[in-house]
Amino acid sequence: MAEEDYYALLGVGRNATEDEIKRAYRKLARELHPDRHAGTPAEAGANEERFKLVNRAYETLKDPERRRQYDMFGAEGERAADPFGGFAGGGLGDIFDAFFGGGPFSPRNSGRSGPPRGENVEAGLEIEFAEAVLGTQREVPVRTATTCETCSGTGARPGTISVTCSTCNGLGELRRVRQSLLGQMVTSTPCPRCGGTGEEIPSPCSDCRGQGRRMEEQSYTVDVPAGVDDGSTLRLTGWGAAGARGGPPGDLYLHLRVRPHATLHRDGFDLRTALRVSMAQAALGAQLKVETLDGPEELTVPPGCPTGHEIRLRARGVPHLQRRGRGDLIVTVVVETPTDLTPAQEELLRRFAVERGEDVAPPEAGLFSRIRSAFK
Repeated sequence: MAEEDYYALLGVGRNATEDEIKRAYRKLARELHPDRHAGTPAEAGANEERFKLVNRAYETLKDPERRRQYDMFGAEGERAADPFGGFAGGGLGDIFDAFFGGGPFSPRNSGRSGPPRGENVEAGLEIEFAEAVLGTQREVPVRTATTCETCSGTGARPGTISVTCSTCNGLGELRRVRQSLLGQMVTSTPCPRCGGTGEEIPSPCSDCRGQGRRMEEQSYTVDVPAGVDDGSTLRLTGWGAAGARGGPPGDLYLHLRVRPHATLHRDGFDLRTALRVSMAQAALGAQLKVETLDGPEELTVPPGCPTGHEIRLRARGVPHLQRRGRGDLIVTVVVETPTDLTPAQEELLRRFAVERGEDVAPPEAGLFSRIRSAFK
């Protein structure tokens, strides 16, 4: 029998990409499925044989090394490099993928699931306003599951080892075959005895009772990045609970609470504050100091400055997360009206009003003058 050309079987050229080979295979797998071909036993047998050849061709050409062997030595040379032949595990996975978008034998689902991943852990951290804006480093205490030092996370008593699970024979899952319209369907569930690890522990560790982990108080040094806001959550990958029996750890989610500042408040990446000035300072101008998170800075209040006037200090605000630069500090001028004037100060203001031609309330009469006026 003449040797089949794998490229011709799939209907692709020798320079076809992996995606082109995969698309061609899926199309042929659907066309050649037994449920789509009702005929004589001879016809069914021929169709099944062609289906096997197409699968063999795809198994060879999808793997770079096997494809290279085939291109150099043909099918016989490639089969010598693959002594198992037939339907490889990956091929069945691609058949299920072609019809159902994945299956129990696909590469991402095959084999034991391994030790379970540890749980995610949540914790809260309260920081000062300046720490949130400029960044800080803080110690965070967390009660979580940590790897058992006695058994090094294996769950087995020192000097002993785990053995193959007697329920799933090391597969880590139990499979069930059922009949469907498209033929036999295989479903799998994690083994309840070993939890998907494929192993059981005859002699558990006395300190962790076979779990490979223990609950302890841990203290983590956390770098809080500059620019975080109240209510932000930091995800610290791998800082969560240790997985049972050596499983990978979960994550730590740190919820931030920022204490308010006495004079500053946040507006996006800008900071805002109020600067109170006297009437004379607003009218004549002044050089005043304002507190920033970087220290005191001097700013100029221009002559004739009204209430609500804004002065912007560049790059004195909140650092931008994930990129360079900072927002600004916006200073809003608030002009204060003087109260509790002395007689001399009141006289000066009245003369000032007369000079400007402004009408003001007359001075209040003294107590004895008001009494005499009442008896007139």
